[in-house]
Amino acid sequence: MKNEKLTGDEYDALEFIRRGARTDKVNACVGRNAKRLSGLKLVQYAKNGALSLTDKGQEVLFLKRCIEALRALERDPASALDEDVMQFLSRKSHIAALASGGYGLTERGRESLADISAQEPKR
Repeated sequence: MKNEKLTGDEYDALEFIRRGARTDKVNACVGRNAKRLSGLKLVQYAKNGALSLTDKGQEVLFLKRCIEALRALERDPASALDEDVMQFLSRKSHIAALASGGYGLTERGRESLADISAQEPKR
């Protein structure tokens, strides 16, 4: 993804489409963002007007879930993780199981999280 910063509203629209939006008219959030998301190739229109996520759109949502999981683990090692996110982050050596239970960030995970935070615009 080259410089494709998405807003919270656009992420909400992607999530709504993932859950099953039939058209961009169903929800104002989707209606506002469908054109841009389609242009970024994150969603696609079917011939009947239904919206669906592309593979790229599914990847964007998955990466967002991974980032949220890293932030949650930074705050609390006992945070609950989705199984697919936990497996991915473990495989990439971003998290490791703790003897006391739960998962902790590895050095690599902390570096990745610091890099992600540095790239985000200041609020």
